[in-house]
Amino acid sequence: MAEEQVAEESTEKPKKPIVKIALMVTLVVVLIVGAIVGTLAVTGFFAKKPAASADAVLDAHGDAGHGPAKDDHGKAGKDDHGKAAKDDHGKSAKGGAAEGPKKKEVSLEAQAKFEKSYIPLDDKKDLVANVAGSRKVMKVNFSLMTMYDDRVEKNVEKHRIALRSASLDVLRQVTEAEITKPDFRLDLAQRLRDRINAELERLEGFGGIEEVFFTEFVYQ
Repeated sequence: MAEEQVAEESTEKPKKPIVKIALMVTLVVVLIVGAIVGTLAVTGFFAKKPAASADAVLDAHGDAGHGPAKDDHGKAGKDDHGKAAKDDHGKSAKGGAAEGPKKKEVSLEAQAKFEKSYIPLDDKKDLVANVAGSRKVMKVNFSLMTMYDDRVEKNVEKHRIALRSASLDVLRQVTEAEITKPDFRLDLAQRLRDRINAELERLEGFGGIEEVFFTEFVYQ
C-alpha cells in the first residue's frame, strides 16, 4: 500500500508546473493584448472617422480649377461689396481681378432719333438793329437748330414774324462794350435761343430750339 501511494504522488507532482506555466503564458498574452488595445484606444484608432464635409469637397475641386476661387478660409472669393467676384459674363471668376461693368453701345437707330435739323429764321431779309448807346448798327442772320420733329419747323414758319420781332428786341439791348468781348457771339446766340424758345412756348406751348448759329454778322 505504501508503494502505491508513493507512485500516485510521484505521478501527480509533474502536473503542477505545467498548469503554472500555462497560466503564466495566458497572463502574459492577456497583458500584451491589453497593452496593444490600450495604445490603440489612446491614439484614437477606434474613433469613428467623420465623413468629408461639403466644404472640404468644394475646396478640393476649387484647388483643381473646377469651381469658384477660394480664399485662405476656404470661402468663395468676395469683392469689396461682399458679392462673389464675377467675370465679364456675370459668372464667378476663376482667377484674376474682377472687371467692372461695360458701357452699353448705342445703336445707329437710337442716334437717328436725335438727328439735327436747321431752320433759317429768314434767309431773304437780314435783321438790322442799332447798337445801344452808339451810332453803329448790327446786321445779322442766323439759323435755328432743333433735334425734334418737323412740328418745330412748322411752328417757326407759322410764327416767323413774332420770332423776328423777339430777336430784334434782344439785338437792340446789345452795347458796344459787349461786342468787344471774346465770347460775345456765343453769349448772344444763347440769349437769342432763350428768347425764341420763350416766344414759341407762349404761342404753341413748346420751344424745341437747341442752338442758334449765325450765318451772317456785320457790325459797322
